[in-house]
Amino acid sequence: MIRCCIADRHLTGVAKALEDGVDWVQIRDKEISARDLLAVARRALSLPNPRAARILVNTRMDVALAAGAAGLHLPAGSIAPSRWRAIAPPEFLIGVSCHTLEEVRAAEAEGADYVLFGPVFAPLSKTSDLAPRGLTVLSQAARAVKIPVLALGGITPANAVECVAAGAAGIAGISIFQTC
Repeated sequence: MIRCCIADRHLTGVAKALEDGVDWVQIRDKEISARDLLAVARRALSLPNPRAARILVNTRMDVALAAGAAGLHLPAGSIAPSRWRAIAPPEFLIGVSCHTLEEVRAAEAEGADYVLFGPVFAPLSKTSDLAPRGLTVLSQAARAVKIPVLALGGITPANAVECVAAGAAGIAGISIFQTC
C-alpha cells in the first residue's frame, strides 16, 4: 500500500511519517511564494529519510526541479503531465488530483504516474465544496485505469483498510499522518 503524507510549510508530522516509512511526502501550500516553497521543500529533503520516501512538490515544477524533489503533483485541470515530462529528470513522478472518473481516465491518458482521488470521505483537515465520493466510486476509479489510484479525503486508520479493499493502491492525507 502506498502512503502519501501531505504537508504544508510547517511540515507537521513529516519527520514522524518519514520515520514510520511513508512512501511519498507531498509539499502543498498555496499561500506561500515560490521562494518560500523552495525553502520548505529543501527542509523536507534534509529530514532524516531512512526508507528513501519520495518528496513531491505541489503545482510548481520550477520549485520541484530547483529543490531536487522526486516529483510534481498537479491539481485537476492543470497542464497535462506529458507536457512536463520533456523537462523532468528520469524517474520523476507526476501525479494529478482527480474528483471524477472522467478526470481519472484523462490523467492516465495525459501521462500521469498516479492519481489522488477524492474526497472519498468528508475531509478532516478542511472544508470541501465537493461531496464525498464514497468507496463505490473509489472502486470504479481504481478499476478504470492501470496507474495507481490513492484515496484522499477523510482517511483514518480504520477506513484506510476499506479504501485498499475497494481497490485503491494506497492512501493520501494530512490528518492521518499528523495524529499517528
